Amino acid sequence: MILPNEIANLKTDIDGMIGQKIKVRGSLGRCKSFEKEATIEKTYSNLFVIKYNEEKRNVTYSYTDILTRTVEVDVFDGTGYSPLIPPLEPKSQRNLA
Repeated sequence: MILPNEIANLKTDIDGMIGQKIKVRGSLGRCKSFEKEATIEKTYSNLFVIKYNEEKRNVTYSYTDILTRTVEVDVFDGTGYSPLIPPLEPKSQRNLA
């Protein structure tokens, strides 16, 4: 379950990254995926706008797309890319005996 404060925190983080380079990965369905470089253009209350570098077009994503991991975003920090949100920790298996 996504809490409202998680969305607000993510929006605040992305607000501070306007103009920054990112790498976007997602699924296109039927075992197809994409990975593209982009720049964060604008943020709004429920979504944010990015511009793909190679295609010169704008695309919008919601903050819940990131939190549900429908889309993965890595942020360029000057030397390399790092995930916008940390990867999920694998669930430990409990002994049922």
